[in-house]
Amino acid sequence: IRSLDIAAILAGGQTEIQVHRKPKVIIIPTGSELVEPGERLRRGNIIDFNSWMLSGLITEWGGVPIRFKIVRDDKEEIKKALLDAHRAGDIIVINAGASAGAEDYTAQAIREIGEVVLHGVSIKPGKPLILGWLNKKPVLGIPGYPVSAYITFDLFAREMIYRIQSQESPERETLTATLSRQVASTLGQEEFLRVKVGKVGKRFVATPVSRGAGMLMSLVRSDGMIRIPAMSEGIGAGSQIQVELFREQRDIEKTIVCVGSHDNTLDLLANMVKKRYPRLFLSSAHVGSMGGLRSLKRGDAHIAGMHLLDEKTGEYNVPFIKQILGKKKTVLINLVHRQQGLLVLKGNPKNIKGFHDLVRKDILFVNRQLGAGTRLLTDKCLRDLNISASQVRGYEREEFTHMGLASAIISGIADTGLGILAAAHALGLDFIPVTKERYDIAIPKEFIQTEMIQCLLEIIRKDTEFRNAVMSLGGYDISDMGKIVFES
Repeated sequence: IRSLDIAAILAGGQTEIQVHRKPKVIIIPTGSELVEPGERLRRGNIIDFNSWMLSGLITEWGGVPIRFKIVRDDKEEIKKALLDAHRAGDIIVINAGASAGAEDYTAQAIREIGEVVLHGVSIKPGKPLILGWLNKKPVLGIPGYPVSAYITFDLFAREMIYRIQSQESPERETLTATLSRQVASTLGQEEFLRVKVGKVGKRFVATPVSRGAGMLMSLVRSDGMIRIPAMSEGIGAGSQIQVELFREQRDIEKTIVCVGSHDNTLDLLANMVKKRYPRLFLSSAHVGSMGGLRSLKRGDAHIAGMHLLDEKTGEYNVPFIKQILGKKKTVLINLVHRQQGLLVLKGNPKNIKGFHDLVRKDILFVNRQLGAGTRLLTDKCLRDLNISASQVRGYEREEFTHMGLASAIISGIADTGLGILAAAHALGLDFIPVTKERYDIAIPKEFIQTEMIQCLLEIIRKDTEFRNAVMSLGGYDISDMGKIVFES
């Protein structure tokens, strides 16, 4: 009921009207590892954030979320919670326990007191979804990984909540965009791929982000979603695709598209752009330095972050710009100088001293992706010591950001990897210095005078708050920040 409707109703002398009541949606978070937000964390604990995310979606869709207390992985306790939920609400949502693990009891519990209609759908992510009935009330068993939880809940609960209110769910805004790079997909499953979108020149460009079902920030940072059909093995670079937007198109058109190497200063820069110029956005996709240059060549980005060392000349970035961009007029501007080194756990429990230790059988390495400047530096360091990639355990495992690499180390997935000092500081890791390098941003001249890029350069060159924030990360030298390094 709009404000105008209320005025018209009252003007007609009516003080009461009949309405559809809002559906009550019960959310049951399950898992012995879950703890409430704010509780003290112990090893193995996970903060329950999914139920709060689902609650927010229910509110957006006009429903009333009722969140139950966390239920342990115990089938009888889950059954009791389901029966309590049946008495309290119109729709029951249980999260998680939908997979086939030893402690995944959701399907069993629903089946014993109600009916399981289906268990598993051919989508990615979100395959373990459960749909069932409990005494004529719908029950949804939502997977636990946050991306899977969001996608399946949006697909299967959104329409239901609107229908109970006798409404049709509003269609999201879509646009046609060019896919910036090739994407492979699993045959037989419809894939929902998160993308970052921006308008570069006269066309919209979509760049895929991280695909893991547990990558919550891939949802936070994405601008939309594309669907890859079940009978397709992927989509080629340059293809025209339909993007279902999470943001309005007018916001997409005010987005600076940055594609290339990751650096933590880009995250600070994005925050500062939004703070100084609320109508603008900086969207950063991490595909490596070489990937960033190729994006500029194709016209898929406004700027590219890079830190590529040419071994022949000892020069950073310029030889690669000349080689890949050719005659494309480009300005190369320094952002920072930064320290690269081996990241290890606090106290360096395995006594790693340098790259020569990577041949040890007790050392597990984590690498950066192909095309990343850090990957090229890794390969150079190994060649200098006559170490082959096959001698390094974990060389094939790849992370797409320095923070992802640092997270792999602190979580015990790997013992070490080459990354920046700022990432080590952020997660409390120790750091073994390897080199100091120059990190620049390349900007095609066709964009340099646009309002968006001028606002970006204003922050880089003059904003004291931004510079102080960069220095607070540790491991950065900003003495050349904003200076033109090369111009073609």
